[in-house]
Amino acid sequence: MNKTIPESELIINPDGTVFHLHLRPDQLTDRVILVGDPGRVDMVAGFFDTTTFEVSSREFHTIGGTYNGKPIMCLSHGIGPDNIDIVINELDALANIDFSTREIRDEKRVLTLVRIGTSGALQPELSLGTPVIAEKSIGFDGVLNYYAGRNDVADLDFEHALCHHTGWNPLWAKPYVVDADPELVERIGRDDMVRGNTISAVGFYGPQGRELRLPLANPDLNRRIEEFEHKGRKITNYEMESAPLQGLGKLMGHKAMTVCSIIANRFNTVANPNYKSGISDLIATVLDRI
Repeated sequence: MNKTIPESELIINPDGTVFHLHLRPDQLTDRVILVGDPGRVDMVAGFFDTTTFEVSSREFHTIGGTYNGKPIMCLSHGIGPDNIDIVINELDALANIDFSTREIRDEKRVLTLVRIGTSGALQPELSLGTPVIAEKSIGFDGVLNYYAGRNDVADLDFEHALCHHTGWNPLWAKPYVVDADPELVERIGRDDMVRGNTISAVGFYGPQGRELRLPLANPDLNRRIEEFEHKGRKITNYEMESAPLQGLGKLMGHKAMTVCSIIANRFNTVANPNYKSGISDLIATVLDRI
């Protein structure tokens, strides 16, 4: 007998849509572009051949349509790893739970999830505008630690080495390290994107080592991260969503990856707030390859 999901665990709205995203199962496409900014959904959809639906709920803005004749949708997840927990669980529910019976389907649907974002570099050679794939993503957020099987999808050696090198503060969530889907990395990355090792931070200021008025508990952390190397791999950049996306995607059997355009270099202390044209080029490239 298939597992039945109680109403309290999966809330379905009166119109048959999933609670936060306000999407129906019939609207879901196998290919999903994820972006943080709800306004960026319009930029992505501007490349579509056709538009079939548009839904907005809170920070979650979705436009579905076709690109090169194939169904696709773009969904905004807002800022932060907690939002990714909502988005990926609800997308998976749309794909793999029968909303009429609340039973988990026998045959699982595999989604292709590609996040296009912006990021701050931690290595001096990463110039502004460089596209960096989170080939490995390091979660400082703790989201994956709440799910069974976390160790089965994580690079435990990388985790242990990083915690040892940085003198990891026991008050913080234990980091987890998850690979992007290798086939997606090859298909989308090719040879014109950097294969990176990306931190997903739990915030933008203190959790990424930015100090404004409040002093940092561990002001030396970024220097230690910049110096860290494991089996020839250095940590390349900070953002806030790639690790829970790739971790939950892997646990659920979906293909997931993140590619970010570098809009600031923390090592060189430079930034480009006028980055939208570069993001547009990256969107066009991903759409052609997804």
